[in-house]
Amino acid sequence: MPPETPEASAPRIDTSVPHNARIWNYWLGGKDNYPVDREMGEQIRSFFPEIVDNAVADRGFLVRAVTHLAREEGVRQFLDIGTGLPTHNNTHEVAQAVAPDCRVHNNTHEVAQAVAPDCRVVYVDNDPLVLTHARALLTGSDQGATDYVDADLRDPLAILREASRTLDLERPVALMLLGVVNFVADDAEVRSILDRLLEALAPGSFLVLSHPTDDIDRERAHQVAAAWNERGTPKLTIRTAEQISALFDGLELLEPGVVSCSLWRPAPAEVGGARPVAEYGGVARKG
Repeated sequence: MPPETPEASAPRIDTSVPHNARIWNYWLGGKDNYPVDREMGEQIRSFFPEIVDNAVADRGFLVRAVTHLAREEGVRQFLDIGTGLPTHNNTHEVAQAVAPDCRVHNNTHEVAQAVAPDCRVVYVDNDPLVLTHARALLTGSDQGATDYVDADLRDPLAILREASRTLDLERPVALMLLGVVNFVADDAEVRSILDRLLEALAPGSFLVLSHPTDDIDRERAHQVAAAWNERGTPKLTIRTAEQISALFDGLELLEPGVVSCSLWRPAPAEVGGARPVAEYGGVARKG
């Protein structure tokens, strides 16, 4: 039997089923999506137009959290699980400041100067389309390192094993879990995943987590989840602010705690004008 060609062995990308990473990419103005993703994205936006605000606020939260950790807390290592498709202001671009005027899409926050070009960033996802684009696009600074791990959040030991090829787990790491644990329905399983990941990280590490909530508009939040779960993959779970806050148990939350992503340390130009979105986030330190 002849050996498989790279094309024959590559994972098949299913374009008949809407996928979270591609819909999120569509909402953020990206081009790496298919008609089925745009159809689902528009279906959800038809009864919940603020969903685009959620996506933009989540990315703004990432920018502000990474900037704070690199600039103020001295973090030089980031483990970003559930990367999604490369779009505006990816973790390594913010931390290493590859683009000196890097801006959040449709947002006023910007990184005006190099933060830490020596940062090491490992991205983790298990979607074949994400894998293809990440390997092509997620390249960082010469001083730092950027790598990609093809793994599932539900296999934290594999993630840690592969990430340790690039990251020194004896030194602080920022564990980035933005919009990903909401695809694990069982609370006990989420707790187990978090415990295993955090246990392996050095004291002084951080957890950066965001999650959709039903605290702002319960009926419509669950309408979004129902519409998504009817056709989309993976399945979506909505949690309350209290449940999201519990994910940080045992850690020291940074101010202002677990809040709407748009309200987590907004840029000076946004203070007073930022509106709450149904996506909560927080940053916490491991002691």
